[in-house]
Amino acid sequence: HPLFLPKNTSTHKTVHHPPTRFESSSYGKRYDNPPVFDSLSNRQKRSSGAMSDPQDSLKQLRKDAKAIFEAALLAVDPYDAVCRNLRMDGEVLYVSGEALPCPRRVFVVGFGKAAAPMAQALEEILGDRIAGGAVTVKEGHALPLGRVRVTEAGHPIPDERGLAGAGEIVRILEPLGKDDLVLCVVSGGGSALLPLPVEGVSLKEKGAATQALMDAGATIHEMNAVRKHLSRVKGGRLARLAAPAALVSLVLSDVVGDDPDTIASGPTVPDGTTYANALEIIEGRGIRRQLPRSVIGRIEAGAAGKFPETPKAGDPAFQRTRFALVGNNMLALQAAAKSAEGMGYRPLILSSCVEGETREAARVHAAIVCESRASGNPAVPPVCILSGGETTVTLRDGGRGGGRGGRNQEFALSAGIGMAGVREAVLLSAGTDGTDGPTDAAGAFVDGTTVARAEALGLDPHEALDGNDAYPFFERLGDLLITGPTRTNVMDVRVFLIGR
Repeated sequence: HPLFLPKNTSTHKTVHHPPTRFESSSYGKRYDNPPVFDSLSNRQKRSSGAMSDPQDSLKQLRKDAKAIFEAALLAVDPYDAVCRNLRMDGEVLYVSGEALPCPRRVFVVGFGKAAAPMAQALEEILGDRIAGGAVTVKEGHALPLGRVRVTEAGHPIPDERGLAGAGEIVRILEPLGKDDLVLCVVSGGGSALLPLPVEGVSLKEKGAATQALMDAGATIHEMNAVRKHLSRVKGGRLARLAAPAALVSLVLSDVVGDDPDTIASGPTVPDGTTYANALEIIEGRGIRRQLPRSVIGRIEAGAAGKFPETPKAGDPAFQRTRFALVGNNMLALQAAAKSAEGMGYRPLILSSCVEGETREAARVHAAIVCESRASGNPAVPPVCILSGGETTVTLRDGGRGGGRGGRNQEFALSAGIGMAGVREAVLLSAGTDGTDGPTDAAGAFVDGTTVARAEALGLDPHEALDGNDAYPFFERLGDLLITGPTRTNVMDVRVFLIGR
């Protein structure tokens, strides 16, 4: 796996930091040579103390932040995650240390941004035991596989390709018997990539419901609670289709708390939500009028008991199922902390569970940076402060303002305003999947000079934040982080570095 390599793609001669692009063609493949990082202490020894040029210091902090982010991605590589948790020994299959008899016929199904490299690992481990399979991935995330068919589909709004992929998975599962084994690889994005609406609700109508929830700032838990009750396969219903075959789910978590019934809307596990919960979310977010009649009609009828609930704990569908969590955000943060420590920073992990309104969460993080610089609390510089999770952006004017960006870019912009003037401090906020909102960027960098540099170019950071328009703001500054598809997804990682 190559190190991230910057390319100068900016067309603005006044930009000091060209947009950072990572060569990511080998994401999803096994890494043989981990990157070697130059430690902060070694650099300081060579330079006989702290760097005298503030710009040189900021450049080094940015370089370090990129390396630390890459270390986080390496730790949650989907291929390696499966290999760490699955192995064959004769006729026995070990899943996270648990021994299971492995039949001659194994079928692989899956959905999510990381499904292709996860299935790739299964093909290499199980070989000709795999009798067939199908996985659906986001467009641009496919890999060539030998025994498992890969379908690319739309995300975050589902499309007809995803519908066809879901149909193929159902056709594989329905005829299976008790002597068969299904390995289901699940990762972030799986909800949109496994669309099979209930009768009476079209794919377009379900997509409209998803968009309305997103625009209203709904959390992933809220979105999936609603989507599960509009689906024929989510909320444990895929397990019903697979029964009586044995079913093992290998899951890369992209949700806060790693709730099994929330990741990809929990298609293979008992559902802890109800139609009544879904109706409460719709009312609480004030989006009833934005939803198609078929959607609100289905949810209301289900809450009234006119449709059967999703399968709950104790349902016979789950008698022969197993669930294995193979990677999550904390694993990425721990690897990032280890990388930062090797560079000479004091690592501090705040939380892997940061939620809430993006700009407010960013202000809190910025305040921590300011305090660390001013008083040495909660850690004395040089320090690397890390956090993860998934915040939400509530679009102004219901998204009609035309702003472009994503939650990481908005987080960086809000934090940059709060960090204005703070010396030798850099933030990188990025999505581990390489995608931030409906843009080609994974996230963005800010530092103590961001506001001043923007104002020198005639940009107003407050106006950009108010309009949810962070992408053109950072594009003009050259501070976007562009990785391309990483083929993994464990939410977001934020790297704050404060130098000496």
